[in-house]
Amino acid sequence: MEADVERDAMEFDVLIVGAGPSGLSAAIRLKQLARQAGRDLSVCVLEKGSEVGAHILSGAVLEPRALDELLPGWKEMDAPLTTPATEDRFLLLTKKRALRLPTPPGMGNHGNYIISLGDLCRWLAAQAEALGVEVYPGFAASRALFDDTGAVKGVATGDMGIGRDGGRGANYQPGIDLIARQTLLAEGCRGSLTKTLIERFGLDDGADPQTYGIGIKELWEVAAARARPGRAVHTIGWPLDRRTYGGSFLYHLEGNLLAVGFVVGLDYENPFLSPFEEFQRFKTHPAIRPVFEGARRIAYGARALNEGGYQSVPKLTFPGGALIGCAAGFLNVPKIKGIHNAMKSGMVAAEAVFAAIDDGIGPAAGVALEPTSYPEKLKESWLWRELYRVRNIRPGFRRGLWAGLAHAAIDAYILRGRAPWTLHHRPDHLALEPASACEPIAYPKPDGVLTFDRLSSVYVSNTNHEEDQPVHLELADPAKAIDVNLALYDAPETRYCPAGVYEIVNDPAGAPRLQINAQNCVHCKTCDIKDPTQNINWVVPEGGGGPNYPNM
Repeated sequence: MEADVERDAMEFDVLIVGAGPSGLSAAIRLKQLARQAGRDLSVCVLEKGSEVGAHILSGAVLEPRALDELLPGWKEMDAPLTTPATEDRFLLLTKKRALRLPTPPGMGNHGNYIISLGDLCRWLAAQAEALGVEVYPGFAASRALFDDTGAVKGVATGDMGIGRDGGRGANYQPGIDLIARQTLLAEGCRGSLTKTLIERFGLDDGADPQTYGIGIKELWEVAAARARPGRAVHTIGWPLDRRTYGGSFLYHLEGNLLAVGFVVGLDYENPFLSPFEEFQRFKTHPAIRPVFEGARRIAYGARALNEGGYQSVPKLTFPGGALIGCAAGFLNVPKIKGIHNAMKSGMVAAEAVFAAIDDGIGPAAGVALEPTSYPEKLKESWLWRELYRVRNIRPGFRRGLWAGLAHAAIDAYILRGRAPWTLHHRPDHLALEPASACEPIAYPKPDGVLTFDRLSSVYVSNTNHEEDQPVHLELADPAKAIDVNLALYDAPETRYCPAGVYEIVNDPAGAPRLQINAQNCVHCKTCDIKDPTQNINWVVPEGGGGPNYPNM
């Protein structure tokens, strides 16, 4: 930002960054509380996607517990929950066979709904706007703003029309400063502002490192004879090796739609592993392939997800704001659900913020607002108890599939989540072994019918970025891409990226270099997480850029 640029400013009582389930639930709850108190409260939700839901991707099966609390009359309000979960299947796959196992505790879906999270967020946004919330899609929060005491006082949106050379283009427009008494970060997993503020305020001091998975999803229209609305299938095992954590889901929705996805823990060791290719391979299993006969793929996307759980939750508040939803990491990994927890965290934060503002605390009163009652109230809620009881399941798989399953069974059936110990995590980027110590993986070529390549997949994600803008995938030291990543790990970024962003090419002299095809980026954040030297920094591109998921 140049000093001669005059930026507009807008002021609100509460600013929420991210129109996902946590951010929208917080906005709705704030307005509900204000209406009950008979007072006015200005609330703004900022969303970097071109519309609400454009960047939303999840399996998804919704446990409606938080929705029941937030909007008890949702069934009469045309909420997009039209496919009750009616059947669960849990399979262990070998290369040729599928063994049906008992459904683990917590994974039973009776009373839940198979949904499109994007559709639910669009509906929640409509409820928020009806209450007077201002929702602004297409604006990316590029940096936090701070007052003289160092407290967060809002965010700045990125300038539009900046060329790749950093100069102003013909369509240049300066960003806007959004000032608020309270800023809630609801950016989702590995949000760029969240990462910055965690570091600035030391919010992760004393917490375990966050650990992650990458979730890759496709939406298919299947033949009517293959459709089973309400069926939820989960698998573990093949095609992953026994040391790699992960598995799949197949969720049958109404309208002959099938959501199929694959999750790979980003603590995998083999740099030759490609989560995208593992997903494509999975669909060819003899027990899985038949459902796709006569089917048509209609959408694709990918997103990182938090897997650290209870022991990786950072300090939730900072001067001027708080973290909510997946920005803080409330996914219940064994249950494979996080939407209800994200919503609950937003609701509890809203109650804490409203109480603090209503008491006259905040910048308007000369005191930096830190809603410290939020984590206190959260620890008294069902969310905290739920995360605590499953805290040891995910780290129990550090020793492989069989040890992990045995440990999970003991923890769930015998100890019932009350073990007197807590297992711990290590950072995912430290898990990669040198390429010289690992076996290359030969993946089959895609057939274009059941299995696909990355570029054709990015095409059906409707991803678009203005090409003449600064690359939003920044290298702290460009030389490391060749001297470390290529030399030691055979350029793993060319495999862990599910969108073909990273490519090793030769310059005119024949020397290798890393080419970044930023226009392909689906904003999954995997590169920011898995890069072995933490050399890649994902920052927001222009607002409105990225994928445009219709119903993921």
